[in-house]
Amino acid sequence: MSGPELVIVGPPGAGKTTVAALLAERLGLEVRDTDADVEAATGMTVADLFVEKGESTFRELEEEAVAKALVDHDGVLALGGGAVLSERTREALRPFRVVYLEVGLTAAVQRVGLGVGRPLLIGNVRSTLKRLLDERAPLYRDVADITINTDNVDAAIVADRVIDELKGSDA
Repeated sequence: MSGPELVIVGPPGAGKTTVAALLAERLGLEVRDTDADVEAATGMTVADLFVEKGESTFRELEEEAVAKALVDHDGVLALGGGAVLSERTREALRPFRVVYLEVGLTAAVQRVGLGVGRPLLIGNVRSTLKRLLDERAPLYRDVADITINTDNVDAAIVADRVIDELKGSDA
């Protein structure tokens, strides 16, 4: 099967980009982030896309970026936090090993700060993040083969836990 060895999903503040980079390094693979793909394709930041083009346009671009990456990337792939909102994306993830980086509200709020660069978190960060976590958690669980809680855990330890889980699932 072609496509990524591992796909990382989770909400804002879960550590997807950081953990994906650590996993890629440890596994000798390339890392790719679909938010970065959207930014490269449009020449705009995710935050600017939300403001100037709207969330629905961003979600369409995100869905296209994920679909493309699932075909032509064979390393570790980090998805944007809202990518799982697309039913098409959730279905496309089925053949791949997906890791859900779970994070609680307190840890997520501490990590994302005031939401700078995170357009969905502008305003009351805590209540918006709680709503996102509540809405999306079932979708993350639905696509995940492995779930790792990242609360109060260093990214390097999270990466170790993912690798341990992968070894256990290959046994």
